[in-house]
Amino acid sequence: MLKGRNPTKKEAEHMEAVSELGCIVCLNTTGVRVPAEIHHVIGKTKPNAHFSVLPLCFEHHRKGNRFRPISRHPYKRRFEDAYGTEEELLKQVNKMVGAE
Repeated sequence: MLKGRNPTKKEAEHMEAVSELGCIVCLNTTGVRVPAEIHHVIGKTKPNAHFSVLPLCFEHHRKGNRFRPISRHPYKRRFEDAYGTEEELLKQVNKMVGAE
């Protein structure tokens, strides 16, 4: 089982809104909305961790590919070099869901 705490109702609603955007990388690189899963930027145990999330498709999140499409896990540096930092993407996502 993964470490972390269960999200509150408000956190769950935020994560659902983020997920509904589709993969932020696919959207930025191709303009196509691809179903997304949630990537926690600062882990799952810190305060506000469930508000610091990105919508990433399986390939961009955890497929494990170091070539395009580059997977965030385990290739964070390659991922950020190719698609922008997690902080930049998080700012974009929060703006899109009105959580700035």
